[in-house]
Amino acid sequence: MKFGILIFQKNAELGKVKTRLAATIGDQGAFEAYQLLVNYTHKVVSQSPFEKILFYSNHLEEDRAKYPENYRFELQSGDGLGDKMGNAFQRLFEDKFDSLIIIGTDCAEISPELIAEAFERLKDSDVVIGPAHDGGYYLLGMRKFIPGLFEGIPWSTDQVATLTMNYLEKHQISFDLLPTLSDVDFEEDWNKFKHKL
Repeated sequence: MKFGILIFQKNAELGKVKTRLAATIGDQGAFEAYQLLVNYTHKVVSQSPFEKILFYSNHLEEDRAKYPENYRFELQSGDGLGDKMGNAFQRLFEDKFDSLIIIGTDCAEISPELIAEAFERLKDSDVVIGPAHDGGYYLLGMRKFIPGLFEGIPWSTDQVATLTMNYLEKHQISFDLLPTLSDVDFEEDWNKFKHKL
């Protein structure tokens, strides 16, 4: 069986990452927070035995030696977030992956155990969702490509997880839920988790 973890990662540019956090702690503080979150995410992912595919937002970074050897590097393609995620899943399922999960670099509570649990749940369900407290999700997994999950969703709103589940229920697609966790988007989130990073 071929399992893959997609990591969606913005290229680290001052003033362009963690903009909601930057509104209160400044661009430099947000930039440093972002880098800590990215490093934490890769530390967690590197402890998982599954294939890792890192999708950069704008360009492939030259300094790729800092990542473990078994990483594959790709570029996000498409117009909005839904388009980009859908294209990434479609491309990898065409590469004969059996199950795929996608994560971002915003969740300071993600763990290797949780990633393993996501793949375990995909043995019995078509989709697995890790809901976030802000109404989005920190993880989405599937064992076949379902284009409808990426269409007509108002991304970066508190409706994302609910509308995703509504779609699955309406089309009678089986899904399972992981524990609800927090993304780091605002200063109060950052203050809660920065000691951990």
